[in-house]
Amino acid sequence: MKRFGQVIGVKPEHIEQYTHYHAAVWPEVLEMITRCNIRNYSIFRKDGTLFAYFEYIGTDFAGDMAKMAADPKTQQWWAVMEPIQDPIATRAPGEWWAAMEEVFHID
Repeated sequence: MKRFGQVIGVKPEHIEQYTHYHAAVWPEVLEMITRCNIRNYSIFRKDGTLFAYFEYIGTDFAGDMAKMAADPKTQQWWAVMEPIQDPIATRAPGEWWAAMEEVFHID
């Protein structure tokens, strides 16, 4: 299992909308997340910053992420989310949510 942390902004005028959508994530999107070997997925918000944490239990992260990106319902969800979100300037090329480096962990 590998842990992931990611960060992105949410536009201030869309915080309520973002929260509303995530109170009832589309079932097909949740199913795809599970089918792509993601577990223990959480998103936290502090003001206009979102922090995501999840655990990946598969063996082909790139393949699973490509499968998720090819899913039509996930693409629809992302089309709703993208205008609401505000990616951080220091993200790597090709990233939407910026990957974070894990610097500490204890079980």
